[in-house]
Amino acid sequence: MENLKITTYQGYLFWENIDKNLQNITLRLGGIREKTDLIILPEMFNTGFSMDAERLAEPMNGKTMQWMQEIATKYNCVVTGSMIIKDAGKFYNRLIWMRADGTYEHYDKRHLFAMGKEHLTYTPGKSKLIVELNGWKICPMICYDLRFPVWLRNVDEEYDMLIIVANWPEKRALHWRTLIPARAVENQSYVIGLNRVGHDGNEVYHSGDSTCISPNGDVVYYKRDEEDVYTFTINPDELARVRRAMPFLRDADKFEILD
Repeated sequence: MENLKITTYQGYLFWENIDKNLQNITLRLGGIREKTDLIILPEMFNTGFSMDAERLAEPMNGKTMQWMQEIATKYNCVVTGSMIIKDAGKFYNRLIWMRADGTYEHYDKRHLFAMGKEHLTYTPGKSKLIVELNGWKICPMICYDLRFPVWLRNVDEEYDMLIIVANWPEKRALHWRTLIPARAVENQSYVIGLNRVGHDGNEVYHSGDSTCISPNGDVVYYKRDEEDVYTFTINPDELARVRRAMPFLRDADKFEILD
C-alpha cells in the first residue's frame, strides 16, 4: 500500500440543474494544485437529493457519466459520487467509481431514506462494492447507509477505507459527527464522510461537516458551512499500527445478512 492523496469537494448543489452543477464542479476542481489519486463528490452531486427521477435520471452512457470520465482522465485519478440512474426500467441512487481509463464500478444505495420517501422512487441495492486503489481496499457507501453498522461492518478486514457520500441535513449533523468516528473506530478503518452545503430545493439546510477520521479516531480533515476543495494524504502505516496494536477485528462475530 502507498500513501493515498484524496481530494474532497464539499459543494453547493444547484437544485435539479445538471448542466449548472457539472459546470460549477469543473470550475471548482480547477483549483486543484497537486496530484491526487481520488476525487470524491457528494450524493446526487449533479441534481441534489431529488425524488424527480422520471425527469432527471440518466442512462449509464449519459452526459454525467461522460463528464466523470473526462474529469478522471484530466486529473489521472478516480472520481466517485452518486447520481440518479435509470437502468433496465428502474431508478437507482447509484454511486459510480470512475477510473482514468474509462472503466468503472458502481454501488446502488441499499438503505433508502423512507422519511424522505426515497424508497417510493428508487430500487435498493443488494451488494457491497469493494474497490482497490494503490493497494488500498475501499468500500464506498451512500448517506443513510451510515446508520446501519451491520451493513458497514468490516468483516475479515475486507476494506481499509470507508467512504460515505451524502446529502445529510444540518438538523441531524450531531448524528453525522457521532457516527462517522464510531464507524472508524469499530471497523479500524479510515472513514471519509463527504457532504454538501447550502439549502436544497426543499429549503433543507446542509452544513457540510465533511470529515476524514483515522482508524484511531483522530480527525484528519474537517470543514463546515462553506464550499471547499481540499486535498489531504492518508498513510497506510497508521492503519497497520492500529490494527497491529489492537487486533479487535479478529474477535468480531461472523454473520450473514439476509434480504
